Formats: sequence, C-alpha cells, structure tokens
Amino acid sequence: MPLSTISATSRRPLGRSGLSAGAIGLGGWAIGGHFIFEGKPDGWGEIDDEQSIRAIHLALEMGASLIDTADAYGTGHSEEVIGRALAGRRGDATIATKFGFTYDRAARTLLGMDVSPSYIEKACSASLQRLRTDQIDLYQIHVGDLTDDQADAAGEALERLAEKGAIRFWGWSTDNAAAAERMLKFPHFVAVQQELNVFTDGPDMLAMCEENNLASLNRSPLAMGFLTGKFAADAHMPSSEVRGAGHGWVRFFQNGRPDPDYLRRLEAVRELLQTGGRTLAQGALGWILARSPATFPIPGFKTEAQVRENVGAMEKGPLPAAVMAEIDQVLKREAVLT
Repeated sequence: MPLSTISATSRRPLGRSGLSAGAIGLGGWAIGGHFIFEGKPDGWGEIDDEQSIRAIHLALEMGASLIDTADAYGTGHSEEVIGRALAGRRGDATIATKFGFTYDRAARTLLGMDVSPSYIEKACSASLQRLRTDQIDLYQIHVGDLTDDQADAAGEALERLAEKGAIRFWGWSTDNAAAAERMLKFPHFVAVQQELNVFTDGPDMLAMCEENNLASLNRSPLAMGFLTGKFAADAHMPSSEVRGAGHGWVRFFQNGRPDPDYLRRLEAVRELLQTGGRTLAQGALGWILARSPATFPIPGFKTEAQVRENVGAMEKGPLPAAVMAEIDQVLKREAVLT
C-alpha cells in the first residue's frame, strides 16, 4: 500500500499532542541486538543492520510512521540503526524513544535505573545524538514503577526539555493507570505505553486514555511473537534470546517453550483472528485496533517480510465488532478451563 494511497482511517491522533501517525507502528527492541538485563540475555537473536534499515524504509512507504525504541535496546544500538534509517527522511517518522535504565555500552549490559532530572537531561542528549535528530517527538519514561515523588520530579524535568525544544511531548511506559493519571497535570504528557494483546487486556488504562485524550502505545501486541502462530508445542527458544533466557516476567514461554495454556487459547480463537483473509498476526493487530481508538500497536520486527505482514494489518483495519465479541466470549470460556 503506497504512502500516497493511505486512507485517513489508517492514521490516528497521538493523544492530545496534535500529532497523528499510522495506526500501526514499529517496535525497535529486536533490532537493537544482544544485550544483558538482570544477568540474562534480553535481545532477540542475530540481527542485520542493513536489513533493519530496509525494513524501516518499507514500513515508511506503507504508512507506518511511528517508530518506538529505547536507549536500553542494545544499549543504544537500536537508536543508532533508526537514526541511520531516517537520514534524509526525518520528516516521514514520529520518533518515540525511552529512558530510565542505566547501562554499560561496551559490555552491552543494563546496570540499574535512574530517572533523576540530571540523568534525564544526559540520557536525552545521548539519544538525540544516536538518533541523528535535534528533537524527539515522544520521550517516554521506561521504568514502570516509580514513587509519586520520582514521577513528579521526572515530569518536571521532561516539561523543561519540552520547553527547550529537545522533545515535543512525553509519556510513560507503565501498566499502572492510577499512576499515569497523576501525570495529566503536565501539559506535554500525551501518551502511555501499556502491554496489550489478545491474551492481555488493559481496560483500566484504555478507559483512562480515552477519557483524557491520551495515546496508548501497545507493547507486546503479538505476545512476543506467540500470536503469529509459528510456534508448535515442541518449539524451543535458545537461551541466547529473551524468550529462552529464563526471565521470570516472560509469561508466554516457559523454559524456552511455548506455554501450553496459551497455545490452547490461540487455537480457540485462530479462525476468528483470521477473519477477512487476515493472517494470525494481522488479526491480533486488528484486535488491538478495534479495542480502542486510542491504540497504536508497535510490533517488533527484524525483516521486511515481518513489516509487510504487520503493517499490512492497517489495510485490513480493525476486527469487526461481532468478531471482537465472539473472541471475548471464547477467551472467557478458555479462562475457566485454565
């Protein structure tokens, strides 16, 4: 779908910012390559930077203008690749990045967290340099749990960055709707980033976003690849990548293997997600688009084929309301069996 033929319905307002972007974005975690978090690999296996750049260019041509990343991904490498990809094309993209985890770039290791005002300014400067831009469109707090005092101090620092022009707007990657709602007092706070997928709903956050005109960027929209349907029960992810590394917060894979409960749920809704000739991934993204007008799923990618399939979900559009209702009923029945 060439950029010139993207319909108005394929774009959504980015909350109360006045900006708009393609309804499906790009998630930059996987293209950052290898790095360590909590002593375990947190990347997605081998990468090819030139392929990543070609995939970003394809996404832009298809109308996926929102690109989300973080300085933590590959300890800066994802931002560098995106900066290269957008050379001469900065105006085609809305750049969202995140801060809050400290890191050792040489060792490619995350060390801890810091959201102090002095660190925020330092982190922003480094991200601007890696992204090869003079302004970040959406700068997000990456650490999901903060005290009220930490959140307020960070919000004040981010407002100062917006006033200086280093960033346009800011947001917070958190699943705590009450904590996010406290940030509405800051005028440049326009977005949250929440986990949202067919298996993991977030009704409280979505309601808060809709009521207050905030954008909801959706991480793990394909449940770490589970909702592509490419994993059989005997699949085994290597320990060198995040799904097989043994992180306790990775729910969809246990000891590197697909969780059988989620496999059962996927089979129960497979045909419904494939409504209208969609692939499973397109159906899962269509579920998010239908879930709320505030949503922006940001599926990860490493190849042009993944981008073509994921961004192609924009052309298919949101799942029909009747299909959404049926999926909801099926998943409720499956939950009883768990």
